Amino acid sequence: MSDRFELFLTCPKGLEGLLIEEAVGLGLEDAREHTSAVRGMATMETAYRLCLWSRLANRVLLVLKRFPMKDAEDLYHGVLDIEWQDHMLNDGTLAVEFSGHGSGIDNTHFGALKVKDAIVDKLRTPQGDRPSIDKLNPDLRIHLRLDRGEAILSLDLSGHSLHQRGYRLQQGAAPLKENLAAAILIRSGWPRIAAEGGALADPMCGVGTFLVEAAMIAADMAPNLRREQWGFTAWLGHVPALWKKLHEEATERAAAGLAKPPLWIRGYEADPRLIQPGRNNVERAGLSEWIKIYQGEVATFEPRPDQNQKGLVICNPPYGERLGDEASLLYLYQNLGERLRQACLNWEAAVFTGAPDLGKRMGIRSHKQYSFWNGALPCKLLLIKVTPDQFVTGERRTPEQRQAEREQAAYDQAPTEPQERQYNKNGNPIKPAPAPAPVIEQPRLSEGGQMFANRLQKNLKALGKWVKREGIDCYRVYDADMPEYSMAIDLYHDWVHVQEYAAPKSVDPEKASARMFDALAAIPQALNIDKSRVVVKRRERQSGTKQYERQSAQGKFNEVNEGGVKLLVNLTDYLDTGLFLDHRPMRMRIQKEAAGKRFLNLYCYTATASVHAAKGGARSTTSVDLSKTYLDWARRNLSLNGFSDKNRLEQGDVMAWLEACRDEYDLIFIDPPTFSNSKRMEGIFDVQRDQVQLIDLAMARLAPGGVLYFSNNFRKFQLEENLTERYAVEEITAQTIDPDFARNGKIHRAWKITAR
Repeated sequence: MSDRFELFLTCPKGLEGLLIEEAVGLGLEDAREHTSAVRGMATMETAYRLCLWSRLANRVLLVLKRFPMKDAEDLYHGVLDIEWQDHMLNDGTLAVEFSGHGSGIDNTHFGALKVKDAIVDKLRTPQGDRPSIDKLNPDLRIHLRLDRGEAILSLDLSGHSLHQRGYRLQQGAAPLKENLAAAILIRSGWPRIAAEGGALADPMCGVGTFLVEAAMIAADMAPNLRREQWGFTAWLGHVPALWKKLHEEATERAAAGLAKPPLWIRGYEADPRLIQPGRNNVERAGLSEWIKIYQGEVATFEPRPDQNQKGLVICNPPYGERLGDEASLLYLYQNLGERLRQACLNWEAAVFTGAPDLGKRMGIRSHKQYSFWNGALPCKLLLIKVTPDQFVTGERRTPEQRQAEREQAAYDQAPTEPQERQYNKNGNPIKPAPAPAPVIEQPRLSEGGQMFANRLQKNLKALGKWVKREGIDCYRVYDADMPEYSMAIDLYHDWVHVQEYAAPKSVDPEKASARMFDALAAIPQALNIDKSRVVVKRRERQSGTKQYERQSAQGKFNEVNEGGVKLLVNLTDYLDTGLFLDHRPMRMRIQKEAAGKRFLNLYCYTATASVHAAKGGARSTTSVDLSKTYLDWARRNLSLNGFSDKNRLEQGDVMAWLEACRDEYDLIFIDPPTFSNSKRMEGIFDVQRDQVQLIDLAMARLAPGGVLYFSNNFRKFQLEENLTERYAVEEITAQTIDPDFARNGKIHRAWKITAR
């Protein structure tokens, strides 16, 4: 065989430029870039070195042959002509990968089959011995790439992809591949910072991929030093002595690197479930002396190696796949920006994100950006020098102003003459007053964000007297007042619940996203609420079983007050919170009318109306709903107020329950869903279609002199005329709309129904 070989190094898309620099540094000659690959010439020693030391490549492919092909027969004979007995034993194992199409081959499986047939036929013995297929751990992994009528047949020296270093057996939900993490570190300047003795911190470290890759770079460890199985291990062209020499050299370099005083490398992770897996990965990499992982939130992140040391803050914050997900992450990025400005002054920072718009909300400018791909997702690496002149503040300053501020700061920090120590009357030294903390300006709101904040403050002021007079704890402060900011905002005591209405398809998604971010940035300032207490959801038309799905699983309930009762709301786990704010006047009406009455609450949801009825002195309450979850919630609401006795909770389909019921009730409330197809009920409920049957069944259970209140929020709902002919019907919608919903008169409609 030749002393020089053609090599193809494959890599993730976007890493080609970095890979060619690395490969040339490791000895690759005549190197050229291709899409997701680098091509060049190398000796066997360089090929081994690339396998061992490349932090960026996926695979090292050694080209065995190039040949033109017009059809499948050309493919077969081109592969057959190779002396395969020089490469593998006739009873060895084989795997074939085929990429590309053309020349009559449009199916990669068929192409791989033709390559396998040629190799097997070449090596088959008269006794019938022949290679077998092993897709997981073959002796030889062959790759054929078809490119514009030329077949490039290669031997995969790497075996499994080189990004699989072997230390990360446990990973989080969306991990970065190790070679992508290494590329981000290199682009971020970590090799330079590490050589200068700098520190590294990751405030959202997951299972520690950035940390391990950074420590291996700093300690001069070959990334694949610990790998035991290679694509060349059983290859007959393998030169074990040469490989052993290179491996021993790498082992000595790693030992020397790890013997140096370890750099300060720390990771922080909010999810406690990822702490131990991250520590396990660090231990498997042999880097426990260099890397420490702690549980910690971004909002409290503060790297403290010592007061004078600086370094790199690097992270891959979550960026979501849908607009609603991205919106809910705005405050995470803002928190990250705040911590960089307040705790990492004069450090460097690298933020890798698939949502650059979120990166812009950190309130600090990037001085350089690089494009990457994380799988199929385009991403940006934002490089930031954390200095005051990079902060985005509410006031634009000239370069001269910034220079004057820097000079003043330098003067303020200069050492002063020592002062004479003073003592108190007990003879103890008086401690000097601490220096005031530097004022970090908050990022300014955009023009649209400021306009939105002004509207919120105007609404808040307009509702203020009414809220105070009525003692209202939870109310709507904004409901798509400005069409371009399409959302509903509710205050729940000291929490904010934001529901974003899905934008119509005619609206540019990027513009809708930018407006949402503007609004979310304005909400905490305008409402004087900590942004950790803002919950964001996306509200769109629900179909099928999707309308019943949980949005989250935090299980956190908050206690709120309304009309003298306490109610539990859950702001995170479901689309609705457990308390329909627009029905507040109806609940208060029921409380006032319930004394001594038997109350029936159909489609009771979390039974808030039943709690009010019990508070008003109802003789008994009965609450019916199909959902066990909501009935458990209802039970907690009743118990919270001491109303566990004489208050029945019934699980069942309301229609079927009414047909079987023989009891009478003095006061009935029905607030049905617009549509329901729960698997627990027979058929489908449609409020427009089924209203007559529902009201007739309920009126049959109404005691003489009793009242039935019927309400629903279907915008196109029309009450059937034959109901008004048989019952006394009065529409009371206007009486059931409080000032916070006055801007949206169609939030619901309500009727009072009695017997004629």
